[in-house]
Amino acid sequence: MEKLKILVVDDESRMRKLVRDFLTRSSYDVVEAENGEEALDIFYKDQSISLIILDVMMPKMDGWEVCREIRESSQVPIIMLTAKSSEQDELMGFELGVDEYISKPFSPKILVARVEAILRRSNAAAADEVLEAGGIKVDKVAHIVTIDEKPIDLSFKEFELLTYFMENKGIALSREVILNHVWNYDYFGDARTIDTHVKKLRSKMGDHGDSIKTIWGMGYKFEV
Repeated sequence: MEKLKILVVDDESRMRKLVRDFLTRSSYDVVEAENGEEALDIFYKDQSISLIILDVMMPKMDGWEVCREIRESSQVPIIMLTAKSSEQDELMGFELGVDEYISKPFSPKILVARVEAILRRSNAAAADEVLEAGGIKVDKVAHIVTIDEKPIDLSFKEFELLTYFMENKGIALSREVILNHVWNYDYFGDARTIDTHVKKLRSKMGDHGDSIKTIWGMGYKFEV
């Protein structure tokens, strides 16, 4: 079985080595870049990259700029590493389409666990299931969402969120439950992160965004 390839981008060589060593031990193929420009060069040349671990503070081009450019053409999962831990920075990352946001210093084992969780969901064995409801169709194999037979472009997290809603149609879901299932780890940040994702998801779904009902004081429910 071919190893999944991960691009690690950080201007600190010791940090790259630390992350690379742990990922390699978990049987991932790792490529490295020491700045944003090099990261983009590698990403555009290598179409087999399955996930990017991206530092925020770097010379030439910072992580936000790299993320913004990649999101113009790809929904590859991105994990951001940062020395900052403010809510504003975290929300900015999610607005740009970041899938995970990890503050330094962090446990390499936890980082690997989050990498595995993302890749497991994006390559799920049960992904041959196609979900349909009210003109909304989610193809989990092709990772494609269509609404009234027209494709819509979702980030990885938005796709996972819509899939979870459709799998639990008619069930009231709290923000905490959604975080635990969609993010797949113990989330210690602000549960309002969910609201940011739902707002963007609704916008992309157009008139069908009304299928995601707000339950005030609790969370959301998907109904068509």
